[in-house]
Amino acid sequence: MIDTFNRTGPLMEAASYPAWAQQLIKDCSESKRRVVEHELYQRMRDNKLSAKTMRQYLIGGWPVVEQFALYMAQNLTKTRFARHPGEDMARRWLMRNIRVELNHADYWMHWSRAHGVSLEDLQAQQVPPELHALSHWCWHTSSADPLIVAIAATNYAIEGATGEWSAVVCSTGVYAAAFPEEDRKRAMKWLKMHAQYDDAHPWEALEIICTLAGMNPSKALQAELRQAICKSYDYMYLFLERCMQLETSERLLVNRERRTVTES
Repeated sequence: MIDTFNRTGPLMEAASYPAWAQQLIKDCSESKRRVVEHELYQRMRDNKLSAKTMRQYLIGGWPVVEQFALYMAQNLTKTRFARHPGEDMARRWLMRNIRVELNHADYWMHWSRAHGVSLEDLQAQQVPPELHALSHWCWHTSSADPLIVAIAATNYAIEGATGEWSAVVCSTGVYAAAFPEEDRKRAMKWLKMHAQYDDAHPWEALEIICTLAGMNPSKALQAELRQAICKSYDYMYLFLERCMQLETSERLLVNRERRTVTES
């Protein structure tokens, strides 16, 4: 049986990929859904997050954004020219997109500044340690895991979920309208780029993964890919849950202060 994978259908359709990859998408779908449909992104969309929670979110998310190009650079070092068609595909794709990720760090900084968060705040990283777990995981998988696993964990899983939750936040104009008109375009650029421009990136990553793995990868490799992808989603979910704990604490404090004022 021919083991080589060559995509013939549309890039962004699951049916264009081998049966094992289609099953992989299904197996990881619930972990992904918990991220994309999380309450925090719905509250962000509706401009209902407290300033403190938004600040923690932006600072905590900075290491992943700032280092994403470095994750890709680490994966690039795992490739060798003409050793495997999947490696050649990964080399070209990683080289082309590393520069794009560098620009995304600038856009995140502009978004942060629109919320009163300075570059110094981003660099100081004064946030709960749970908000660092995602960036630690991304660095670990990019530095220690095989090329195929690390691309699955970062470029497929994290970019895929990010594109979808960004689309949720941008699905109405409520959040954007909260920024002064003169700052709005710059403040929203990171979100807009990921909600619209990056849609193809996780599918391109999946094509690389399938080209590297072939039509019939071992059960062990399939399990390793599933674990890495779900772990990325799960770390994203834990990040969001910790932010919502901060949000809940903030709301309780505000309500307590209001009651105190009313009673006095």
